[in-house]
Amino acid sequence: MNKKILVTGATGFIGSALVKKLALTSNEVSIIVRTSSDLTSLEDVLDKVKLVYGDITDRASLDSALQGIDYVYHSAGLTYMGDKKNELLYKINVDGTRNVLQASLAAGVKRVVHVSSITAVGIAFDKKPLNESSEWNFKAISLEYARTKHMSEIEVAEAVKKGLDCVIVNPAFVFGAGDINFNAGRIIKDIYNRKLPFYPLGGVCVVDVENVADTIITAMEIGKTGERYIIGGENVSYKQLADTISRITGAPKILFPLPFWMARILRAILDRYKNKNRVSKLFNLSMFRVASEFLYYDSTKAVRELHMRVEPHEKSIINAYEWYRERDMLN
Repeated sequence: MNKKILVTGATGFIGSALVKKLALTSNEVSIIVRTSSDLTSLEDVLDKVKLVYGDITDRASLDSALQGIDYVYHSAGLTYMGDKKNELLYKINVDGTRNVLQASLAAGVKRVVHVSSITAVGIAFDKKPLNESSEWNFKAISLEYARTKHMSEIEVAEAVKKGLDCVIVNPAFVFGAGDINFNAGRIIKDIYNRKLPFYPLGGVCVVDVENVADTIITAMEIGKTGERYIIGGENVSYKQLADTISRITGAPKILFPLPFWMARILRAILDRYKNKNRVSKLFNLSMFRVASEFLYYDSTKAVRELHMRVEPHEKSIINAYEWYRERDMLN
């Protein structure tokens, strides 16, 4: 019997990769979108999915969208690393998640997979990779995005106590084909265009979007209720990542490390500089503060329980770069 599936956040990087895979199955796939949503990332599968108009911040629209739905992939969320959209972060990432969970309970949904973030796990201040049991320690750094993703997982825990079957997945730093809005791909574009002449002193866990989507689907099938799974790959320093991108794209290597204390001084100088477009959009202090630490994670649990594959980070960079180059999106 075909499953009836609803996906939130379907137009996002991870969400669109997920929907494209689900659309290839015999299941009935619906996606909740706003009337203003840009459907470009899904143009290849729009004839295979049902559009349901609504918004996760509107509980009534969710109640309507979830009628008859068996399974929900909740990948909607606001990814913003600055400090000017705090209220919107809470409205979407916390209140919106609560709405999805409560509406799913009310509708009798069989299972929900909540797509969280690696920032809800914490920071590896000593470079030792964190795992699903690590205590959240992001409160040491002021980043409301991380706080809201942490709070969204608290909402999941409360919903599970009330009887909802829900699994959490925590994707790491996601590269790959289809990153139309330049999420992680912004680094590739800015190094390619010589807009990033320095690298932060931290590191990050890299994973390919195809791997993420496959593992999310497996989490729906066999993940354990109330538990979370880190979907990651190689842990690499930003210097290693920058060297890889330079090698693959043919851009000059970035030679200069930039400590956070120096970044603060440089940012103050650049804020007085009129032509800010010559500097990478990645260079805001909130983001750079995080990038100065180590977002290193251990994905052993997902490998063991969800059969997740771990791939070299170079593969994800190549996939992303080739996709951008074929569409002339780097210039």
